[in-house]
Formats: sequence, C-alpha cells, structure tokens
Amino acid sequence: MKKPFFPFRSGDISLKEGLEALVRTYRLQGKLNEVTVVSSWERVMGKAVALKTQEVYVNQGRLFVRLTSAPLKHELVMAKTRVAELINAEVGETVIKEVIFL
Repeated sequence: MKKPFFPFRSGDISLKEGLEALVRTYRLQGKLNEVTVVSSWERVMGKAVALKTQEVYVNQGRLFVRLTSAPLKHELVMAKTRVAELINAEVGETVIKEVIFL
C-alpha cells in the first residue's frame, strides 16, 4: 500500500501566521487599521449618520468627516471624544487621536 502524501514539514506555518508576518514585514498594519476605520463608520455610527455623511478619511491619526447636516455636525462635535472611543474600540487599538468634522 502506498503512503498518503502530506506536504507539511516541521517549519511550516499556518496561513494566518503567514499573513500576519507579511503585514509586519511590509509595515502595513497602520494602513489596514485606517481602512478598517473608514469601512466601519456606518456600522459604528448608525445608518442615520451614515446617510448624512459625505466623506470619511484618515490622515496622520486624525479622522476627517464631511457631513451634509449642520445640526448633526454640531451634535457630533460635542461628542467627538466619544466618537473616537467608539471607532478605536471597533478597530481594537488606538488609531484615531482626533476627530474633525467638516
């Protein structure tokens, strides 16, 4: 009888470990976190806020949000530290140091 072929060796790593090593090597974690922040804006802030959001982007640890509603902007400016906390909690680490509403 023929033995089954198993390509695993003692030095093999899992796909997850390989991807984590790749991200570390190319120093991509910061950019991935920024993309996560932008993509999770609707989930964190809710549908009503997302509908009145025109643009969301991150630059040097600051989250810039362009809104179409002045009353909503005023309300969120008053709670900007809470918004930063919610976003950072979603990502799992401190990515956003300041939130700026435009």
